[in-house]
Amino acid sequence: MLHIKSFTFNPFSENTYVVFNENRNAYLIDPGNFTDAETTALQQFIENQGLKIQNILLTHAHIDHVLGLQKMYDLYKVPVLLHEIEKEILDRNPMDANRFGFFFKPFEGTIQFIKENEIVKLDEDSLKILHVPGHSPGSIAYYSEAEKLMISGDVLFEGSIGRTDLYKGNYEQLIESVQTKLFVLDDETKVYSGHGNPTTTGFEKAYNPFFK
Repeated sequence: MLHIKSFTFNPFSENTYVVFNENRNAYLIDPGNFTDAETTALQQFIENQGLKIQNILLTHAHIDHVLGLQKMYDLYKVPVLLHEIEKEILDRNPMDANRFGFFFKPFEGTIQFIKENEIVKLDEDSLKILHVPGHSPGSIAYYSEAEKLMISGDVLFEGSIGRTDLYKGNYEQLIESVQTKLFVLDDETKVYSGHGNPTTTGFEKAYNPFFK
C-alpha cells in the first residue's frame, strides 16, 4: 500500500510529494524545497519515518518543481527519473532563474529517462507512466491503478489546468492529454496536483470549467 506525504514549498506554492510503502521504501517527487527550513523539514520527515529514497521522480522540470533537486540528489545520491524530452526544460532552468532574479546552477547528477507506459516499482507497488504533454513537452503523471491515485504535476488542478503560455506549452495538447489519458481513468482516482488541493478525475470531469 502506498502512502503520500505532501509539502508546499517555495514562493510558487509548489507541492512536493514523498510516496512510500510499508517497507519504508520511497520516491521523492518534484523536490521544490527552496529555503534551508524547507529542506530541513523534508529531510527530517524522511529520516523520522525511516524512509529509503529509491529515486527522485519529476513530473516535469519547470524551475518551481526542481528548486531542491540538487540538494536532495546530493543527500540521497539516487537517479533522477524524467521524460527524455523534458531534459531541455531542465537545462533551461539557470536561464529561467535569471528571469526571476536569482542564480540557479545546472543540475549535476545521474538522470534516467522514462517513457509512456513504463512501470516504476516500490517492491510490489507500481506506478505507471502517463505522458501528458501540454503544460510542458515531457509532462508525465505517475498512476497507480491499484491505489486509484496519481501524481499529476501541473497538468490538472482542482477546477483548473496547468498554464500553457510557458516555453513549448500547448493548450490544445494539454486538453487532449487530460481527456484521453486522465479522464478515461476511474472516477474515484485521486489526483495529487503540483499546486493546490487534491481532487479526483470524476470531480474534474463533472465540474472543471475547461472541459465544459
